[in-house]
Formats: sequence, structure tokens, C-alpha cells
Amino acid sequence: PQLASRPFDAERDGFIISEGAGILVLENLAHAQERGADILAEIIAYGASADAYHITQPDEKGEGAARAMQIALDKAGLKPNEVDYINAHGTSTPLNDKVETMAIKTAFGDNAYKIPISSTKSMIGHLIGGAGAVEAAICIMVIQNGVIPPTINLTHPDPECDLDYVPNVARRAKVTTALSNSLGFGGHNSVLVFREYSEG
Repeated sequence: PQLASRPFDAERDGFIISEGAGILVLENLAHAQERGADILAEIIAYGASADAYHITQPDEKGEGAARAMQIALDKAGLKPNEVDYINAHGTSTPLNDKVETMAIKTAFGDNAYKIPISSTKSMIGHLIGGAGAVEAAICIMVIQNGVIPPTINLTHPDPECDLDYVPNVARRAKVTTALSNSLGFGGHNSVLVFREYSEG
């Protein structure tokens, strides 16, 4: 199955279920500062929406996913050009990847073409209930290390998926703000926005 998970590729045909888990320890900022915690990043906003469309398929126009991203940006007080990286839901299914691409374009406008986006499911598969936590941890690691993970197996570009998916090779970049998309079964859409922590 090395080549089976190929998000945003024209020959994608489904996801690979895998196993894994991630744990995020969330703490009130003032409390963390008071005890001298090693603060890895801040969650500055989230967005949530529901497609109310189909039990396994996303809304074909991506309106719910776009709405969740827009809510997250608005709550964070961010403009579209202030997001440095998006960890896509990117399941490698024909419909999800096309719809998520449309949703990103709706939420970010022309700036969608300037943001590096990757699907780490291309490398670790779909953890189902664990996916969001692991991908959130990946966003934090991107902020800390300045390395954007690639979308591997992206060898046949899909004209309908025409954004910068960081194909096949990791990329060094300064990332201050990262967004994580989780677009689950039943049309549940959730988006987290992470920011590099700096005192003051």
C-alpha cells in the first residue's frame, strides 16, 4: 500500500485506514506561564460547521468546510494572507480532495494559491478518530521546526486540485500560523488555528 494513499493526485481512489493516536495537553495561558511551562504553541481559534448533507460524502460545493475555515479566521482575527500552512484533511478520495480544494479557495480567495498545503495522510494513512489530534500535533511541529511535510505520491496533478500541496519533498519555511482541517463523516467540519507562542 505504499502508493495507495495519494491525496490530490488525479489517480487517487480512496484512503488507507491506519492506527495511531495523539494527545494534546491544553492549558490556560496564564496558568502555564505561572508554572513556567514549556509552551509549544497556542490555539488561537477554531471553527466548526455541519454540512447536513450526507453520512459519508461532503457537500459537493464545499460550503460547510469553507464556512468552518472562515469562522476560524474570523475568530482569530486573521486575514487570508496571515496563514502560513494548512494541514489538509486530504483523504485521497476523489470527492473529498476536490471539495476541500474548492473550500480552501472559497475561504482564502486568491491567497489560496500562495499557502503551502499538505496531507500527511499520504504518509500515515487515515487514523479516523485519531486523525485530528495527530494532525494538530503535526501543525505544532511545523511551527517549531520550520519544516512543512510533503504530500507524497502526488505524481499525476489533478486540474481540479491545483493548489500548492508541497508535492513529494518536505519544504523549509518560517511558519508562525498553521491551520488544521478535519472534515469528518456525517459532515462534521472542524478547523483549528495554531500560532507560535511568544511572550508579551
